[in-house]
Amino acid sequence: MVKLEIQEEKLPISIEEFRLKALAWADTHPLAAYYNPNYIPYPHDGFDHLLAVSSGKPLRLNLEDAYDRLRQQLVAQHPLLCGYLGYDLKNQTEDLISKNHDGIDFPLLTFFVPEAFIYFNTSSITIYSSEKKNSLFLSSIFETPTPAAHAPTGIKLQQRVSKDRYIEQVERVRQRILEGDVYELNFCMEFYAEQVQLQPLPLYLSLNQTSPTPFSGYLKLYDRYLMCASPERFLKKEGPKLISQPIKGTIRRGSTPEEDHMLQHQLRHDEKELAENMMIVDLVRNDLSRSCETGTVQVEEMFGIYGFKQVWQMISTVVGELKPEHDLVDALVGAFPMGSMTGAPKISAMHIIEELEDTKRGLYSGAFGYIKASGDCDFNVVIRSMQYNASNEYLSFMVGSAITYDSNPELEYEECLLKAKAMLDVLGARVGDK
Repeated sequence: MVKLEIQEEKLPISIEEFRLKALAWADTHPLAAYYNPNYIPYPHDGFDHLLAVSSGKPLRLNLEDAYDRLRQQLVAQHPLLCGYLGYDLKNQTEDLISKNHDGIDFPLLTFFVPEAFIYFNTSSITIYSSEKKNSLFLSSIFETPTPAAHAPTGIKLQQRVSKDRYIEQVERVRQRILEGDVYELNFCMEFYAEQVQLQPLPLYLSLNQTSPTPFSGYLKLYDRYLMCASPERFLKKEGPKLISQPIKGTIRRGSTPEEDHMLQHQLRHDEKELAENMMIVDLVRNDLSRSCETGTVQVEEMFGIYGFKQVWQMISTVVGELKPEHDLVDALVGAFPMGSMTGAPKISAMHIIEELEDTKRGLYSGAFGYIKASGDCDFNVVIRSMQYNASNEYLSFMVGSAITYDSNPELEYEECLLKAKAMLDVLGARVGDK
């Protein structure tokens, strides 16, 4: 691939307008992936600001030996791989199954090799493509109408799980904790709408305006779409260094600076939230230790409080050094899925999740990201995200919270609604509770 760097003063339009036009241009391709850090300060930074497209087909990875096939592709050292790991890849490493309802039907694992990709910087853009196509891509982008943020109206969302049933299921989780099967479990529920016709890219732009995050993203896979406003990193690899940043602990933002500071302080000193975060940090340390050198797994930051537009989050950072004989796939197998979305012990928690939840998680709770030719990567945790299947006109998003024995089911339900707020606001939707 040929690299072409263009400074902003050499562009006939601003970088911001170019970015929006490029997104709309990318959306005309069958495969497109966009990663947006929103330039939010974050330990170890957010995503690279990156857009990738392909008119071809994704790699054939969605089989029983998906991880081995991914490893083969990494050996080929493609300039870039863009895609995701679906939550149910867990079934390939553990004795687990998934039979719940799935209205979106994303493939289990998808990556594609882009024919062109663009890095957006504050004062320049960098395009990678074949030399013959660079000028063609640029002229096509300039000619593309600039999209605007827009959300559909009149959508009636339904809850797959009613409030009463949610509370019943949380009580069942507490009982399983009492019986010693698990000591923390992330229990999730789905909001969905049927017979929905919408434009996914304008909806994503609206979501990103409402809830900008460091791991925001947009994915088009033919007729399936991900509109993601994730604040959470699953795994970043920089050389031999692995970085994982579990989130456990959420509270709303205040309406005044004084209330906002009070809520921040309240989250930092909430014993339940601290205990949940500590449990998951221990789990992530154990996960990373499977592929990292002995003694290198360290907690770089514990209980960090970070503010986003909608919420305060408690985030911890765990790092380690990959063993020389291990590669990225070993790190993914050892750590996936993210412990913050399962619970602890992880395998027991995943069994109970399949038993008590009513929706197959699919891409939700999975990881969306990119892998560079060097083997370095960055993946988020797919949360605070909407998914859309344009063929069957099904729109869906899921939210959840960590349940411990001390959990108050009513408060856990309210936390789920808080996490759903940005998506509910963007959709202007009313919820028809079953």
